[in-house]
Amino acid sequence: MKRSIAIISLLICTSGFISSCGGGSSGSLNPPVPPSDALSNWHWRNPLPQGNPLRAAAYGNGTFVVVGSGGTIVMSADSINWTATTSGTPVDLTGVTYGNGTFVAVGDSGTILTSADGITWTSRTSGFTNDLSGVTYGNGTFVAVGDSGTILTSSDGITWISRTSGTTDFLQGVTYGNGTFVAVGSSGVGAILTSSDGISWMSRTSGTAYMLTGVTYGNGTFVAVGLWGTIVTSNDSINWTSGSSGTNITLYGAAYGNGSFVAVGESGTILTSTGGAAWTARTAGTGQWLHGVTYGSGTFITVGRGGTILQTNHV
Repeated sequence: MKRSIAIISLLICTSGFISSCGGGSSGSLNPPVPPSDALSNWHWRNPLPQGNPLRAAAYGNGTFVVVGSGGTIVMSADSINWTATTSGTPVDLTGVTYGNGTFVAVGDSGTILTSADGITWTSRTSGFTNDLSGVTYGNGTFVAVGDSGTILTSSDGITWISRTSGTTDFLQGVTYGNGTFVAVGSSGVGAILTSSDGISWMSRTSGTAYMLTGVTYGNGTFVAVGLWGTIVTSNDSINWTSGSSGTNITLYGAAYGNGSFVAVGESGTILTSTGGAAWTARTAGTGQWLHGVTYGSGTFITVGRGGTILQTNHV
């Protein structure tokens, strides 16, 4: 299920429905010229020579942790020098977060790993074999989401409890903000679920017909991204409004830091916004698909295929 986005996107491209699948924006659009600021400059960071796709990134306790295919985990204390660590698993890892002194990584076949330092990882029992695709932390609780509407919660990252989501949708991303967990995914239309405690969940109307793949929160606003450049925003997690991304390229991840949202996606697409409604295209300097993005220690990090790690100047 987690590979369905890439397959759909490739089918769309090869069918000729998008005028420019290889670029960061539609050929019919004229995105504004990016201003000269920290978000205009993205620098290539090359960890150990490994080409595994990187899927997600997190920051905590002075450390960046990035996870990816084949059990890949790389970490850095300065965002410049990266070191590969041993995950102890060969499965694809697709999500990572930090909370309560613990990194939690999730992936295929119900895989859950935890680490206090990003270096030494321990496998935990999820009780599920469904693929997990996203994880977050808020209000003393870790929440992981995945295939077939899977939602798991944990207070410590070790013991996990299954929750009833009320859906069989593939849930691909989850975040926490303003006292609320928000999970997003696909059901033929963009699926959005919300919860105040991670236990009881309610379906919301997304206002989009397209799959949602990632979600973040910042400055009083939730931002969810997805297929065909879809961006929807909400101030209360209940009512959602479509934003203007200026692209029809699929977006996979979003993050917030120091007054700015960053969304990333196919073909090296990077978009930034201060409010979540209007977005500016940035130059990534790569055509690699970018899957995850995070903010920490005054800088954004985005990761993707080919072991790609890009970093901004301090924001």
